[in-house]
Amino acid sequence: MNQELLKLDQVSKTFRNDKGHAIQAVKEVSFQVMQGHSIGIVGESGCGKSTLARLITGLTPVDAGEILLEGNRICGLSGKAQRQVYRQIQMVFQDPYSAISPRMPVGTFLTEGLVHFGMISRKEAGKEAERLLQMVDLEPQLSQRLPHQLSGGQLQRVVIARAISIHPKLVILDEATSALDVSVQEQILELLVRLQKEYALTYLFIGHDLAVVRSITEEILVMKNGEIVEKLPAKTLVRDARKDYTKQLLSAVFSVRELQEP
Repeated sequence: MNQELLKLDQVSKTFRNDKGHAIQAVKEVSFQVMQGHSIGIVGESGCGKSTLARLITGLTPVDAGEILLEGNRICGLSGKAQRQVYRQIQMVFQDPYSAISPRMPVGTFLTEGLVHFGMISRKEAGKEAERLLQMVDLEPQLSQRLPHQLSGGQLQRVVIARAISIHPKLVILDEATSALDVSVQEQILELLVRLQKEYALTYLFIGHDLAVVRSITEEILVMKNGEIVEKLPAKTLVRDARKDYTKQLLSAVFSVRELQEP
């Protein structure tokens, strides 16, 4: 697929701290994501990765620049138009327990978006919840469980299933595996790769571990102090890295996946 899905053009965001000093979290960031592909954004904590994700979804307003989804501007929307963006762009966060009410059964969490957008009826929700659980290799009877009755890995699978359930155009994964044990992290990465192939998904994967991000992306953007400082093919990341900052990130890799290149 060679169709452009997402485009950022000179996107910037500035915050003010408690003393009123301006802090530019994102500085004139530009890149594009093609439909059906996966792009990684890496950088140390505080570099602006998560702020960038919130700008794309509309959770945080953009100060300057343009964000286009399929050629349509999605900055500054509100009401129904913004809700449609939430349907088209789904996020999976680092902590799955923060994404779901502790009193909400897993099955309800999985299908509330589908019911809200009129994609299924409440009568159909039970069967659909079971199907979605099986899609991410979980037992269908887990639909009746509460979040605390699932492990972190199981609940992250649930969150991924919900994100995919409403057929979004883009899935943003913000440190989606970093809170998991190493063995579980490997399983979630393999799940994400399988789902992308089966459902032709488009991923924007944000993380600090170059090896993890590289394992499921085709291109990596390196971010430092709110700016994209280097853009590299994932397969030849080690060989092609030029910036000292990127090389420092590479030297700090400790991951379930080794950075080996052919």
